[in-house]
Order: sequence, then structure tokens, then C-alpha cells
Amino acid sequence: MMRSIVVLILFFGFYGVQAQNNKTEAIALEKQIINMAKNIGDPNVATLSMYKIIALEGENSTYKDSLVYVYFSSRRYAPSFMMASEVLKRDPKHKEMLEIKAASLESLGAYAKAAESYKELFAETNNNFHGYSLAKLQFSTKKYEEAYKTLQKIEKLNDSGKYKVTFSINQNHNQQVELLAAIYYLKGLTAKELNKIPEAKVSFEKAYKIQPDFILAKDQLDDLNK
Repeated sequence: MMRSIVVLILFFGFYGVQAQNNKTEAIALEKQIINMAKNIGDPNVATLSMYKIIALEGENSTYKDSLVYVYFSSRRYAPSFMMASEVLKRDPKHKEMLEIKAASLESLGAYAKAAESYKELFAETNNNFHGYSLAKLQFSTKKYEEAYKTLQKIEKLNDSGKYKVTFSINQNHNQQVELLAAIYYLKGLTAKELNKIPEAKVSFEKAYKIQPDFILAKDQLDDLNK
């Protein structure tokens, strides 16, 4: 009897080790496929292999993070939002995932939900670009008082100078603008909506002073000076 039990223990122990070895080999193979797919520029094959690795590794697989980047970089915003939400269940304060979730929602036109995500992100980072993104969405959804308060807060933050904002001037021309100038421009627009005309003029002047070729800021100033 004892001998039979020992044999069973050895059998199941060997089976468990063998199963683990097979799993490790399967993951290694899928990683090779991912590298090959990346080298030839085939995101669909890479995505499929990532899903297989997630199935093998389980809920906490870091390949969920990789899938988020693949989806977002290929502008597939619905799955990038869904997978970022999955990663945030594991790590609720993952800043890059919060940003991708917010940006994906914005790209999908879910502005109210995107504003909620940017608000959560801004609370974590205190980054003026994230604050600007929040204020822009608050403005777009006509929450002018909230936008104005956000802008008052972010204009006091240090500006790294690494962010620029693109504005559409007309159908054929876009202009890149310094983030700080964009913040004051948006504050001016928000002040106008709140009928704070003197404050709006001051904000447009600051935007124009920061970037003297800022076409939209100059247009707003000219309009107020009529």
C-alpha cells in the first residue's frame, strides 16, 4: 500500500514538473514569434501571441501592458481602453495606463469619461499637460467653472517646456504652440464663456507674449480690442 502511494506521489510530481516545463517552453516559443512579428512589422501575429502568453501566465501577466501599447500605437482605441482598464485592476496607480485610458476615451469621443480619467491622472502626477488635457475636456463639455479652476491651478505649475499643443488654424494649416501659451489661451476662452472679459484679455495677452506668432491668440485679442 505504502509503495503504491509513493509511486503515485512520484508520478504526479513528475507530471507537474513536466506540465510546468511544457508551459515554460510554450511561453518561450510565443516570445520568439512576437520578436519575429515585430521584425517584419506584423502587429496582428504579435497580438495573437501576446494573448496566448496571457492565457498561460494568468491574470497578472505583464503582457497585458504590452498589448495596451500595441493597440494604442496602432490607434485601436477601444481595445487599448479595455486592456488598460484590465491592467489598472492590478495596479490602480499605473500612470502610463491611466494616461492611455484617458487618451483612448478622448479619441473615442467619450469626453465626460475621459475627463474623469484625466482628473484621476492629474491628481497622481500634478503634471501641467495632464491638467491642460483635463481643462480642455471640461471646456468641451461646457463645464466652464471647473475648467477655469483647473486652469488657475495649472498655470502656477512649473513648465518643463517639452510639451507642445497643435491647433488647427484652417483646413490647410496647423500650428504648434508652447504648452504654457496654450494654457493661457484656453483660460482666455473659458473666461470669455464666463463673461470675465478683462481676465480673458489678460490671458490672451499672456499667451501672445509667450508665443508672438500664436495666430489664434492674436485673433482673440484683436476681437476683444474692437
